[in-house]
Amino acid sequence: MKNYKLKLTMALTSCMMLFAISCDDFLEVPPTGQIGEAQLRTLDGLNAALIAVYSQVNGRNQRMASPSNWVWGSIRGGDANKGTDPGDFQSINPIQRFENDATIDILRENWAGLYEGVSRANMVMRLLGDKEPTVTEAQAAEIAAQARFLRAHFYFQLTRNFDKVPYVDESVDYQEGLEEVSNTQEMWPMIEADFQYAVDNLPDTQSQVGRVNSWAAKSYLAKVYMYQDKFTQAKQLFDDIIANGVTSGGAKYDLVPYYEDMFRGENNNHEESIWAYQSAANTGSVNNANPEFDLNFPYNTGPDGPGNCCGFFQPSFSFVNSFRTADGLPLLDNSFNDPGNRVANDFGLESEDPFTPDAGPLDPRVDHTTGRRGLPYLDWQDHPGNAWIRNRANGGPYTPKKYVYTREEQGVYQDNSSWTPGYTAINIMIIRFADVLLMAAEAEVELGNLEQARTYVNRVRQRAINSPVLRADGSPAANYDVELYDTPWSDADLARRAVRFERKLELGMEGHRFYDLVRWGIDTEEINDYLSHDGSLLQAALGGATYTPTYRVLPIPQDQIDLTGPDILVQNPGF
Repeated sequence: MKNYKLKLTMALTSCMMLFAISCDDFLEVPPTGQIGEAQLRTLDGLNAALIAVYSQVNGRNQRMASPSNWVWGSIRGGDANKGTDPGDFQSINPIQRFENDATIDILRENWAGLYEGVSRANMVMRLLGDKEPTVTEAQAAEIAAQARFLRAHFYFQLTRNFDKVPYVDESVDYQEGLEEVSNTQEMWPMIEADFQYAVDNLPDTQSQVGRVNSWAAKSYLAKVYMYQDKFTQAKQLFDDIIANGVTSGGAKYDLVPYYEDMFRGENNNHEESIWAYQSAANTGSVNNANPEFDLNFPYNTGPDGPGNCCGFFQPSFSFVNSFRTADGLPLLDNSFNDPGNRVANDFGLESEDPFTPDAGPLDPRVDHTTGRRGLPYLDWQDHPGNAWIRNRANGGPYTPKKYVYTREEQGVYQDNSSWTPGYTAINIMIIRFADVLLMAAEAEVELGNLEQARTYVNRVRQRAINSPVLRADGSPAANYDVELYDTPWSDADLARRAVRFERKLELGMEGHRFYDLVRWGIDTEEINDYLSHDGSLLQAALGGATYTPTYRVLPIPQDQIDLTGPDILVQNPGF
């Protein structure tokens, strides 16, 4: 029975098999195969074990464990829908309709991939406990700091998705006692402790820029504080990060001047990238690229478009409508879905049918984030409309744009070795500086410092002003109208809505939205508004769907409870 109980999915790495990847220069190591434990206790062995932890961050072949959170954060949050044919990858359908139970297979994939990361981090910590004497205490502390940062990341993801989960660290014997670990304890103290250790023991810069530094640890710890409404503690960190923070390569944190440039492979590890998982193409394994995005490119594009498959991640009507502006500012009253404010789209039209593009004022970030008919799609061509949509009645008229490779990036930051060319070497940012600025603004609002919050928001909006999407002749692709908030903020509720809306616009399709709505406590109203509007248009996919607070967390995968018994793993209420 004990062997079955070990299927908490954390025993895989205890066999000493390390998996090396080739991403950043520090990851470029030959496959180690199976090596002895004594070798792993040397400095080289410890670093090899640490690389195995880093390599698990993108989920490897478990796409639903990726921190891009395209299903868990963006689809559940209303940024996008699953699109495609109703019967294709059916596991996502009940997730986006909030009808899933505990047996959905992609729940197990998320759980297993994240706990595999925990297991690998714990392996490093156990090896450090019996390291070779040639490994100095300073070297051991830095390796431990990286391992604990990564372990905290995996537990942060698990906690956001499942709430209370089994906490296992290096002190637990995987052969004796793992099956007794329950999920009744609060997770935040252990996550905080790991990140704090990383803050205290990581250097400001790294010779290999893919490794985390102390500023990444401070940023992630501040984010953890925000999830617990610890605004004072978060502000102290944000003040330091914004004033003094640098990337692992030593560049001072700042916004990339032009919005789209942060999603280009040649700019990987730029000044806005606080922590990203390192991606590589043409290494012999697409798992070193972005294995979770193979499904999400425009459909059937042919040689004059990216990906060719599969249309699983289509921006929603409500999301696109959110970029409507009035006097250069967003519609904070949520009237963007009103008939007079909706963005014109070609839903229901054939590609050859005439279409009048939207002429109203828009934030240009809409066209950096989504593909719309008749507008430039990166450097490929003008978006042809429904010709790139797999099933418009099920998904709508829009396609994703962020993290999609350009024509120029083909073969360099894109991998052609698999069934679809939709694998790239464009790093996926887990935390970027705009995210930090807007969390800092949020903390300032809650602490009563409204004008400081306005300053942070305007810094993000200024970049949007400077980022119009242009046609080949240099003219704006649409009627872009974005302004700063030039009236002092004196109303906390208005300031709060402005900060929250800015996160929606700035970070859209990046996996944040659902988690933000839940931590703000406005998930029920916002998600049901989205389901009502988009469900009226996409009847087969979303019609009749409703959201209740039960779905703020995912159910513990049923097979895990079956293996341990409900007296050990307690199922989340309502499942």
